[in-house]
This record gives sequence, structure tokens and C-alpha cells, in this order.
Amino acid sequence: MLATAFDEIWNKIMGPESSYRTIIMAGATLLGLVVVYMVLTKLIKSYLRHRGAKEENARRFLFGWRLVWMVIATIFILVSLSGSIAALGISAAFLGMILGWSLQSPVTGIAAWLMILLKRPFKIGDRIIIAGIIGDVVDITLTHVVLNQVGGTVAGEEKSGRGVIVPNAILFQQIIHNYSFESKYLLDEVPVLITYESDLPEADRICINAAQEVTGNIINATGQKPFTRVELADSGIRIRLRYQTMGTERQRISSDIVRLVVERFNATERVEFAYPHTEVLYRPKKGEERKPL
Repeated sequence: MLATAFDEIWNKIMGPESSYRTIIMAGATLLGLVVVYMVLTKLIKSYLRHRGAKEENARRFLFGWRLVWMVIATIFILVSLSGSIAALGISAAFLGMILGWSLQSPVTGIAAWLMILLKRPFKIGDRIIIAGIIGDVVDITLTHVVLNQVGGTVAGEEKSGRGVIVPNAILFQQIIHNYSFESKYLLDEVPVLITYESDLPEADRICINAAQEVTGNIINATGQKPFTRVELADSGIRIRLRYQTMGTERQRISSDIVRLVVERFNATERVEFAYPHTEVLYRPKKGEERKPL
């Protein structure tokens, strides 16, 4: 009896001929969307606050987020007023397809921004390489990463002052090099070519002492001293002087080391720089006397 009464009430309210059906479906859809929106928004705000996102970027993201949900809610309510659950599902799928296609680049850019907040592959102030461009990160917006280019207008790694705007959307397709991902120090080297007749131990000593003088503070911070690696070359012996340096000071530090090495090589006769050249030796054949040239 009770079940029969319940069925009658249900048919009156939600039956195909009921005038309340569309209103209830629209109300339920709106309530569901509001609940989902509020829960997700709370989680996103907490996440952005925890990750230290810039207030301006967070505000823009939340504005766009709210606008998208308002559009979705309006469309869902209009569809639900038709009273057809099937039409509601089809419309939702169609809407998702259209939005995904038309907003592919902006959505990808915002997703990349969220990825930067989540994974932290780099932050403002880091020196990075993206798409072959070296630069110091000046700003990270919802859609772009702004770099102060390093090099570009000059050889080497000095700040050029030229701004480069990189779309966030390409970050998923590019390899990113960060000069200070785990530490602000990285390994660098100065190659020095000396003659085969030079005193190799003396050249080693001069190179290492020069690097120690220039990078004394870095040695104290890292506990890693300069060292050398040696290899044979066509014109002489190549010494690779390796040491820890700071990514943002790499050019200056290597330049200071080179100045010291040159100065001290010139002050001794035991070491000489090598350079590509050709020597012609005249030797008499067996039994012949050497003739003066």
C-alpha cells in the first residue's frame, strides 16, 4: 500500500506528463553544480595559497574558473529544462568536446601554469633554458613565462636586457634546463692548452690555485675543490680545469680564472700555451752531411 502510494506520488512529480519534472531536474542540476564548484574552488584556493602563487595570477585564474562554471551551469540548466536526461548527457559530452577544441591553447597554458606550481621545475629568479633560449625567469603568468634573455645579443652568458615571452602551452613539449634546480651551484670548466714540452704538474698547480682564489666562497659553501682532467690534443696537452660555479655568475667567474692563469703562465718559463702551428725539420740522409740553409 505504501509502495503504491509512493509510486503514484513519484509519477505525479517525475512522470512524463508532470509539470514539475523539468523544474526539479533544473534545480537538482544547479544544486549539484554548485556543490561541485564550491568543493573544487575551496581545494584550488588552498592549493594556490600553499604553493605561493602570485596574488594577481591566482585572482585571474579564479575569475576564469568562476566564469567557466557559470557558462556550464547556464547550459546545463537550459538543457535540463527540456526534461530529457539523455539530452542532458549528450549535450554535456558535446559541450566538453567544443570547449576542449576551441580553448585548447589557453587551457593547455593554464594547465602548464598549474604544473609549474605543482612540480616547481623552476621559479622566479632561476636561470633556465627553454626551446634553446637561455634566460632568467622574471615572471610566471597564467599564459606566459617572461625571461630576461642571457646572451642573444652578445656571446657568452651575460644578461642582455632583452625580454623573451614564452607561451606556457609549449612547456609540455620542451625540455627545460634549470641552472639551479637542486642547488645554485653547477660544474663548469676552463680548457687550457699547453705545449708538450711544458711542465704539466706546474701547469696543474697554477690552474687549480687560480680557480681556488676566484671561487673561495663557493668552495666553502659546497666543500668541493677544483680539479683537472688531462687529455692529448694535436697541438699540445689540454688541461680541463673544473670547478663549482654559480649559474648567474658563470661568465664572470670563468673570465677571472682565465686572467689569473694567463698572468701566471706568462710569469714562468716552465709552462707555455700551445697553439696550432707547423714545424719543418730537415734531417740529412744517412751518410750525407747537413747542409746549411
